[in-house]
Amino acid sequence: MLVTLVLVVTAVVTAVWTYSRYRHNYWAARGIPTAPGTMPLVGHLHKLMSKTTHSWLFIDEVYKHHEGDKLCGLYDQFTPRLLVGDPELIKTVLIRDFDHFVDRRTFQFKSKTDEIWNSVLTNTTGEHWKGLRSVLSPTFTSGKMKGMFPLVEKKADALVSYINRELKSKSSIPLRKTFGLYTLEIISSCAFGMETNTLVDGDSIFVQKVDKLFDVSFRRMVKFFLFMMVPKLCSALGITFSAPETQFFKEVVEETIKRRETGGKRGDFLDLMLEAREDQKDSTSKAPKYPLSDSAVVANSILFILAGYDTTANTLCFTAFELARNPEEQQRVRQELQDIISEHGALTYQSVMEANLLDAAVSETLRLNPPAYITERVCTKPYKMPGTDQTIPEETVICVPIWSVHRDPRYWSDPEVFSLDRFLPHNRDKIKSGTYLPFGLGPRNCVGMRFAQMEAKLALAKVLLNFKLSFVPGREELEMSKAPGVMRPSDEFSLVFTPLDKDKEE
Repeated sequence: MLVTLVLVVTAVVTAVWTYSRYRHNYWAARGIPTAPGTMPLVGHLHKLMSKTTHSWLFIDEVYKHHEGDKLCGLYDQFTPRLLVGDPELIKTVLIRDFDHFVDRRTFQFKSKTDEIWNSVLTNTTGEHWKGLRSVLSPTFTSGKMKGMFPLVEKKADALVSYINRELKSKSSIPLRKTFGLYTLEIISSCAFGMETNTLVDGDSIFVQKVDKLFDVSFRRMVKFFLFMMVPKLCSALGITFSAPETQFFKEVVEETIKRRETGGKRGDFLDLMLEAREDQKDSTSKAPKYPLSDSAVVANSILFILAGYDTTANTLCFTAFELARNPEEQQRVRQELQDIISEHGALTYQSVMEANLLDAAVSETLRLNPPAYITERVCTKPYKMPGTDQTIPEETVICVPIWSVHRDPRYWSDPEVFSLDRFLPHNRDKIKSGTYLPFGLGPRNCVGMRFAQMEAKLALAKVLLNFKLSFVPGREELEMSKAPGVMRPSDEFSLVFTPLDKDKEE
């Protein structure tokens, strides 16, 4: 019996190893080098999801090993991914030949619980994506952002008040929590039509639900891997992808839609989506006619949390850190803002968005610490990669290593140095095209880019006009979260916020 068991186990292990080796020979068989460290069954996922080595650093090792501009293969389990680092090839994939790379890697969900995700813009493909994007894009124009500026400014003022209250009992301010509360206030107000008073109370049911939504638990990681490896089996077994908190946000939006239909508009994104749907009913309107269903409105309100909460909060954390580390640059930005106040009497949408040094501070931070350190596209039809003898098969996942390109000394002088001058108007034309892409490039770039920039810049402006940022003694290095696959500061990382009026007295 024991001998039989040993033989069976040996046969199974051998079969798995052989099959894995066959699947992981995909790139080598095509003459494309494979990143080192491939493991049976998982490919490179153990590297990408490691708690000991940040995934962007692993990608960077691969990028540097192949000099950045050469093609290199990776595997997510058995899914082949192609790393493309050359700026010209990046522009080819994201812009020039976009018709071959329209889609992102997505999941199509079958269960009633998960079907809402099929209407999220980032998870749609083909014509469905094009139609939905055509309807949502007009809600992010400069004119619409200007109309929403008062809502955002109110929350930025609340952020300053919150920090002042916290300073009465604390010597330093935890960045992740503080800026996270601010971005949640923005999302609850501008996407969900809710006033949660998070920056007053420091907590709310909204905060609790979002924290659980972003919790990377072991159970959730197992589910994620199962959906990546065997999505059809997951559907057949009735395994759901959605976190329980999704239902909470779904019900909030549905209830708010009902209230809006009877009046009481606020000028937020929910209003803009509902107005877009109404405009579609007018035969004389030039508004895109792609139908915007209730589920699409709900789904893309929830997308605000997924795409806007963590990314903007992290950007503010990283910018605050860089300005604390570079006090001369911090003062340059502050002086520009003080000059704006002297000239206009207050911050306006136009003055905030056109402030060159403020823009440079955010842009340089996004270069050093892009919220998305990698972006992907899926090849939708066979494609001959220019300058190579490689034909990319349909369904191949193309990866662009944003973090690595942003720090490549071939494109950026002293790439590890934080310098505002890189992004001042007289230097912007010196930036090599295809090497700066914190929001992606091409038709499938971040649809909420303008809003995210306004939200981050206004918060940063209000903070710098009220506080001097400096390090807690002995904590001058940025502490990063150990959560796998996530690029964010640790929850414990803090800075000293010294009120400017107190600083003058001293």
